[in-house]
Amino acid sequence: MATRILVCDDERSIVRLIQVNLERQGWEVITAYDGKEGLEKILKEKPDVVVLDVMMPYMDGFEVLKNLRREPDTQNIPVVMLTAKAQDKDVFEGYHYGADVYLTKPFNPMELVTFIKRILQSGGDDGSKRYEI
Repeated sequence: MATRILVCDDERSIVRLIQVNLERQGWEVITAYDGKEGLEKILKEKPDVVVLDVMMPYMDGFEVLKNLRREPDTQNIPVVMLTAKAQDKDVFEGYHYGADVYLTKPFNPMELVTFIKRILQSGGDDGSKRYEI
């Protein structure tokens, strides 16, 4: 079964850019365009990794992340925050709520692919956070 990655960002061009680069790796990509839709799809689909923006309508990425970490079925899904919010307090908040990786925009799509490969190679969905990043 192919690795499934959910990409949640309200900027459709960013979602498409990420989707193309992830699909080139042979991964299945599930898309969502706001925090509420993203959370619903994560709870339903149980992806292997989530790529999550912060600033989105209906529910921001930090709120989505907090909800994921509260749910036993989703608390160990690795989350890559990918956002324009680059101040120290934002990065701290992302890690505080349980982000596994915090990348800022603008970003290099191949850097994102590299981080996801490391997460997947570590087998880190058992809560051990063994990622060498």
